[in-house]
Amino acid sequence: MRAMLSNFILATGLLSLLAGVAPAAAKDKLTVYTYESFTADWGPGPAVKKEFEAECGCDLEFVSVADGVALLNRVKLEGAGTKADVVLGLDTNLTADAKGSGLFAPHGEISGINVPGGWKDDTFVPFDYGYFAVVYDTQKLKVPPKSLKDLVEGSGTDKIVIQDPRTSTPGLGLLLWVKSVYGDKAPEAWAKLKTKVLTVTPGWSEAYGLFTKGEAPMVLSYTTSPAYHMVAENTERYQAAS
Repeated sequence: MRAMLSNFILATGLLSLLAGVAPAAAKDKLTVYTYESFTADWGPGPAVKKEFEAECGCDLEFVSVADGVALLNRVKLEGAGTKADVVLGLDTNLTADAKGSGLFAPHGEISGINVPGGWKDDTFVPFDYGYFAVVYDTQKLKVPPKSLKDLVEGSGTDKIVIQDPRTSTPGLGLLLWVKSVYGDKAPEAWAKLKTKVLTVTPGWSEAYGLFTKGEAPMVLSYTTSPAYHMVAENTERYQAAS
């Protein structure tokens, strides 16, 4: 089960973005605001930092924030005084709000970047994309939901961990996913889903940590999550419901 896309910019899909906060002269340190899972020991951040610093001869400083929504909220609160040079980790559900803040500068030349399906935007540069999905533990759940409606309306009592849409990118994605499926009936759908939610976390990292610790057999995540476990842990225990 995943939030389907017909292209990269629909509300139900995830396209992570790299956005310059303000034009700046060359300097010795580049400050990048990004999300916690990017800078974690198991994330890409440490390797990116090492390679980037070797190439540019400068210091790269990551400032970690829980998730994409919280990331944008922090930049907006700091306003023109923000220390961020680059914000990495917003998604397409946040671009209008980000542009409306007036804090983000146009990017430079990106003609060499090839994005499947195309990409045109004067402010944001894509570096990643994927689908939201319900990821489940095959050792704890033998019959996962086949669709969002199956999850919401099914008779099963298995719990799921989800994220707060006010602070989390996947949390906001789920909010819009439910709205796209149920329309005006979304409040009723949420009332049904509430009975199956173990807890609501501020961000993805907390939710996924609870899931892998066995607190719940399902978590709102991405279709790429099982791929990580296959590559890094050589296990197919965790799967995306489909």
